[in-house]
Amino acid sequence: MRQGSSSGGGGVAVARRRTAALTSIGGTSTVIIDIDNGGQMLTEVHVPDDLSEALRLLAGGARVLGGGTSLMPRLNDHASAPTELVSLRRAGLAGVRVDGSTVRIGATTTLAALEHDDRVAFLSPVVRSIASVPVRSLATVGGNLFAEQPYGDLTVALVALDARASVLDAAGHREEPVASLAGQHPGLVTELVLEVPAPSAFRYLKATRRRYNSASIVTVAAVVEQADGVVSAARVAVGGVGRQVVRATAVEEALLGRPLDEATVAGAAQAGLDQLDPRDDAYASAWYRARVFPVHLRRALLGR
Repeated sequence: MRQGSSSGGGGVAVARRRTAALTSIGGTSTVIIDIDNGGQMLTEVHVPDDLSEALRLLAGGARVLGGGTSLMPRLNDHASAPTELVSLRRAGLAGVRVDGSTVRIGATTTLAALEHDDRVAFLSPVVRSIASVPVRSLATVGGNLFAEQPYGDLTVALVALDARASVLDAAGHREEPVASLAGQHPGLVTELVLEVPAPSAFRYLKATRRRYNSASIVTVAAVVEQADGVVSAARVAVGGVGRQVVRATAVEEALLGRPLDEATVAGAAQAGLDQLDPRDDAYASAWYRARVFPVHLRRALLGR
């Protein structure tokens, strides 16, 4: 769908500001008008009913539109200017399925739906730490998976939980570890697959400057199991510190075979600092992040 522009007559008036707004919805496409200081560009948003059509459109250079909570502000700021978008809201990718200990989360499931699903209650604290209630009602699991750091807190939890992403491309379906997707665009993620952790094994904590709509300073997620008084298995992920979510293997190695106490965690934190690469941004300095990390690792693992 394409339209011309005009400052009068039957055309669309040009506005002297930047904005993006939904202007019409019909059939399988929606149009977004982007108005910029006397110029006007129309961006078509396709809403396919099946994944094969979505793949065809994406192969032509279109970008995926999830809940729009990340993409639309970037569009307004002209930080990103795709000519076509593909909404997956009709593609049948929403919902949570639980089969025994295996959980499958559709990519277009909203964060709000995930937050309130009692079958995956261990994820509720993670989701509640993201943005705010209105944002979570729109934002999708798949969209948050690719949110840039220091956002994308769900990814930190998914890496700690050893989650896999079901990816669809022209070659068919395949599964990839979520940990391997950082900075990648592997294809169309259709669902996330993970195992329910053992009771009390999963831990999560996010440090922010304010309660709502705040980027992470440090986010820690971990699955820690103990046997015979020592840590028998550990998987730790850290977000908010650097440019990507990191699986903190140095922390894991420092925990294994030792009692889960303050001395062990302090040593693990120091090992983690040697692996992490804290960065400066508008939310915190690298210096501050390096000092917050040991405190929040201890709180996440020990609860104090």
